Amino acid sequence: MSDTGKIITQARELCLAVPAFNIPYLPMLEPVARAIVDSGTFALIQVARLEWEKFESRSLEAVRDEYEKWKDERFMRLHLDHVPAVDEDGKTVDFLPIIHRAIAAGYQSVMIDGSRMDFQENVMATKSVVETAHTAGVPVEAELGAVLGHEDGPLPPYEELFASGRGFTDPDEAADFVTATGVDWLSVSIGNIHGAISAAARKEKKLEARLNLERLSRIAEKAGIPLVLHGGSGIKPDNVLEGIRRGIAKINIGTAIRSPYEMTRDRGEAAARDAVYRATVEEINKLELRGSAAKLGVNV
Repeated sequence: MSDTGKIITQARELCLAVPAFNIPYLPMLEPVARAIVDSGTFALIQVARLEWEKFESRSLEAVRDEYEKWKDERFMRLHLDHVPAVDEDGKTVDFLPIIHRAIAAGYQSVMIDGSRMDFQENVMATKSVVETAHTAGVPVEAELGAVLGHEDGPLPPYEELFASGRGFTDPDEAADFVTATGVDWLSVSIGNIHGAISAAARKEKKLEARLNLERLSRIAEKAGIPLVLHGGSGIKPDNVLEGIRRGIAKINIGTAIRSPYEMTRDRGEAAARDAVYRATVEEINKLELRGSAAKLGVNV
């Protein structure tokens, strides 16, 4: 099994988290990698299918090629983020060929997102990816519950969403899902939301969210595997830090580094890269993860 799986498990045991930085624009990768190394943090660099479909990362292979230029494996690994079984536009995705491509390209962990399917369909999709990836020694992340934000149109009022628990991960279903699929990490919905991806909304300030920490504790106990927080940008740091203590071992960071790039690149590539570098360092500091590579014993 890829050592990425062992590192994430170790992070959970130590009540640390591994930040995972999304790359929707290829020039972002270099400053993200530089910030990770300069801060002594262990992190994942990742790309999701929507980032080569709706942004400018081009392909999972293009991101791999850029990663190879700047990687330092004392501090980072390469992860394939959201590959949906049903995408944000409601279209069915032929996901297994994408997983095969990622494994062939050298990705060290992968994610299948069947959260827009019913429970049994999600189980079957996830299980098929687990069987494929584990054969190659690659750990798998899946999602249970609906982390909203990528769909077109406005979200319902956040307080209404939070109070209703709409789409939140059910602890008992999480236990059944892990047993049925053999998945390694589970992305959960506990009040977190994705940053908007529509061209009209992506530059707006992200809605501030919070986590249902009591539900998180029950999910962690029932699931028994490392949990993942998507939509990590915009949640109050103390809320996230408590989430890490309660079982979150991987935190996706997208909007917080993407927005500075989009807002500054009209001033030139150097300004945009500098903005991404500073935003990446800021996120690492917020999560109190400076020096985490040494704590995790990752080739340092």
